[in-house]
Amino acid sequence: MHYAELAKAREELTGPGGAFEIIRIDVNGIAVRAFRHALPDVRALWQSTKPFADRTYLVFGDERLTYAEAHGHVDAIAAWLAAQGVQPGDRVAIAMRNYPEWLLIYWACVSTGLAVVGMNAWWTAEEMAYALADSAPKALFLDAERLDRFREIAEPPAVTLVGVRLRGPEPGVSSLADVIAHGGAMPEVAIDPDADACIFYTSGTTGFPKGAQLTHRGCITNLYNMLYAGASTALAVQRATDVAPPASPPVPVSLLTTPLFHVTANNCGAYATTAAGGTIVLMYRWDAGEALRIIARERVTSIGGVPVMARELINHPDFATTDVSSLTAMSGGGAQVPPDLVHKIESRVASARPSTGYGMTETCGIITSVSGDFFVDKPDSAGPAMPSYEAKCVDDAGNTVPPGDIGELWVRGAAVIKGYINRPEATAAAITDGWLHTGDIARIDEDGFIFIVDRKKDMVLRGGENVYCAEVEAAIYRHPAIAECCVFGVPDHRLGEEVGVAVLLKPGERLDDAGLRSFCGGLIANYKVPRHILFMTEPLPRNASGKFLRRELRDRLSQDLPTP
Repeated sequence: MHYAELAKAREELTGPGGAFEIIRIDVNGIAVRAFRHALPDVRALWQSTKPFADRTYLVFGDERLTYAEAHGHVDAIAAWLAAQGVQPGDRVAIAMRNYPEWLLIYWACVSTGLAVVGMNAWWTAEEMAYALADSAPKALFLDAERLDRFREIAEPPAVTLVGVRLRGPEPGVSSLADVIAHGGAMPEVAIDPDADACIFYTSGTTGFPKGAQLTHRGCITNLYNMLYAGASTALAVQRATDVAPPASPPVPVSLLTTPLFHVTANNCGAYATTAAGGTIVLMYRWDAGEALRIIARERVTSIGGVPVMARELINHPDFATTDVSSLTAMSGGGAQVPPDLVHKIESRVASARPSTGYGMTETCGIITSVSGDFFVDKPDSAGPAMPSYEAKCVDDAGNTVPPGDIGELWVRGAAVIKGYINRPEATAAAITDGWLHTGDIARIDEDGFIFIVDRKKDMVLRGGENVYCAEVEAAIYRHPAIAECCVFGVPDHRLGEEVGVAVLLKPGERLDDAGLRSFCGGLIANYKVPRHILFMTEPLPRNASGKFLRRELRDRLSQDLPTP
């Protein structure tokens, strides 16, 4: 493989005068790596798309919106929010499916110094109430399903409500269609690069989600990391093979399949396609057959999502008879791509190459990226760290381990979040002198490629969604029959992991699988509810320090599961 050429490409692109020149800047008292030529803020990114006026920007079913139309809608939303007294530094929440309006509201807010609070569309009323109280938005944009859930909150917060695609007029709720129809100009504002662009919630280790503060600088840095990843790979391959890339690459048409309240779809998928003046195609819900029809109809060039989506796509009975020749990239994120899937994409999709990015909400997107020949050659790798990061593996004392040894991966760079709102202790525990503790156990090989080998934190990664064990345990312990419980990840062929739990009931209590799941379903989102339940007749096993032996319980439960 051409790893020497990849290293040379990195030096050329990130060195003095390079298109992705790296410098050190001070961010909140910490010297971090950053791109010299990066745009100053997300407003500048959105404004840079005005020359694409006549191009199609958003597609949803039969609906199509050009960049010019999108700018008109975005301006109107921004003007309306300003007229309501929502000022730079305030927060605005979005709770809805992946409708086109999600992105229009997002660009309106970040372009005027408002921080977007991404509300998980699967949250229960209780989870929604917590996030609203935690983030205190001035306005909440929500669709019909989320409005129903908002109405379930016993003591709803005082917040301006704006409805999107409602079933009809709703008392106390403004219509986004009316907001857009009113028109208006976008307010002129100056934006601090280190101000919050959005608040995205991660599952909480203490039973409550944490609101990660993604800054304008962090979001823009992630965009440039992605642009660099493509440029460096292309340059390395060109140097090694002497085959130049096409003079006029096609305008990207991206099918976004994961929720926009996550960095995978928003910061990675939407940002990159928008910056290139491409078309974003949205789906009401994931369906592999429908995705194939969209790819053929819209001439989709790239599709990204969690790995299970790529697997379902190429295994679908219509795959062989569908024209997918427009595809040039199939990416997997939010979970590690199994090596066999890398080779299946490479062999079964003639026009597309496999790619992946490893990242976190806490890094505004990707930490690493790998694609094409490099991914095929090292299919169990997450790729090299992007140039805006310093990366190291450390032992339990925080000391850097020798090259090639295993340790917890720490990264530092301009894309690391500012912290968690209202959670100074959680921020201090997660970030040390600018170094983010990823919670993942990794090794870095001689080519600088990072391999994730284990997980330090007690977390289940279910189809790209992080589920913290403590959060599920906190919900289960609210059931009066529970004496002990321990939540863990159970290997799952389709989703990577499923949520499992071992429980011990109090003497004389009775509870079955259905009863426990029903109870949990009223407290936490469905994807967090345990699929596999092991009822114990004796106390759960513990180690010398009194902690439950999660792996032992996982292995015991897994033994009774059918082989896929």
